[in-house]
Amino acid sequence: MAIQRVLEMDFATELNRTHRMRVYDAREAVSAAEIAAAMDTVVAKNIFNGSGGELTGKIAARIVTKETEDISLV
Repeated sequence: MAIQRVLEMDFATELNRTHRMRVYDAREAVSAAEIAAAMDTVVAKNIFNGSGGELTGKIAARIVTKETEDISLV
């Protein structure tokens, strides 16, 4: 059985769109304060630019957990 944790971060863009970034294999003990600080840094450094324009702010963040169980067909 495998468990995958994905951190999803939603950002506002200058064209009033939402841009989602995903960080796979997010560690278990990540705090809301650490996520907010990371998102602030992404916006402040202005290093990502997509079809929606520059990132202008934070909208939301979540941890998505997916559990996968392989089935033996023997």
